[in-house]
Amino acid sequence: MAALFLLPPSAASGAALEILRADDSALAEIALPEDGAWCLDWRHSVTGGAVQDCFTVAEGRMTLARSYLHDAAAGLGHIAGRGTQRSAPGGGYWIEDIDEPVPGDALRLRVGSARVGHRVTAGDTEFELSRHAAGERVTLRPAESSRGD
Repeated sequence: MAALFLLPPSAASGAALEILRADDSALAEIALPEDGAWCLDWRHSVTGGAVQDCFTVAEGRMTLARSYLHDAAAGLGHIAGRGTQRSAPGGGYWIEDIDEPVPGDALRLRVGSARVGHRVTAGDTEFELSRHAAGERVTLRPAESSRGD
């Protein structure tokens, strides 16, 4: 499958997120909004509830900004001293102000099945990882042009 490039016209910052397969071939490049924000969404493999990790990219650095958790299911929950927990409208909770640098500015992930529904959202763009790479290892990182190398 050839690389898929999603570049919405609303991306003013010039920053982008690249999604690479295990062999480092490009799966997608997604333009980021001006604030560099993007999220990884999925359904918890046991409970099926919504989970979301939201990141920012600034000057080529990736930071975990906040997380949404539908409940305190297996493997989920707030860690004392890591952000601030608050109830979310409609249920679940947000952990905000995490501001934790992502090691190596790259998120490595084994993409879940369609049932898990991994997807990346950035501004008005949504990329369904599970549709394009279920069961594969991928790396999400700032695109070279965003890293200032």
